[in-house]
Amino acid sequence: MIDDFGDRIATVWSELRPATRGLVERALQAAATGSQTTRSFQYDARADLELSRFLAALDDRAAEKTGALDAETGGKLKSVADTLASVLQEQTESAEVFAQLVQRAEMQKDYKRIDSLADALTSRFPPSEICELARSEDVIVRELANEALARCPVSVLAALLSDPVDAETARYALRRQIVEYGSEDARRILAVLDQEEM
Repeated sequence: MIDDFGDRIATVWSELRPATRGLVERALQAAATGSQTTRSFQYDARADLELSRFLAALDDRAAEKTGALDAETGGKLKSVADTLASVLQEQTESAEVFAQLVQRAEMQKDYKRIDSLADALTSRFPPSEICELARSEDVIVRELANEALARCPVSVLAALLSDPVDAETARYALRRQIVEYGSEDARRILAVLDQEEM
């Protein structure tokens, strides 16, 4: 079936490690039978990168305006891409992949998926990755990350204040907690910081 989607996709598929290929095949089988995918398979940063690259190739092919794909093949391509996006959404802890998934959902006007991505962001991503997303050039990604940080415990944000890269983002989140939630803990931390800087 993969060969039907064109040379570039076949090439990206052939470059996947056997474990990653197996992961995709199991996910496609589960999607076809309507069963739930299990999280028991091996998933690592390299699988994340490979699946992200494969999804980008599938989405690029689906976006082509040429009539090279018939309707049935185009439907299969979309189904494979959607299944892959679901696997990534369940598994990724990478800021880059999260941004890719949000941009994909935004292009498809799939706001329900954007909401579920936002939920995954707060439940699965480490604070430093959320800070990276808060500096994204994509407005929606940036807003989702800033909203997640504004709901982080004050102690988590305070720990980020010692990081030279994430400190300003953490300060912004603490300011939001003061304004939006009236957090006295956040106010005290920022007051101490301001005194130290004076």
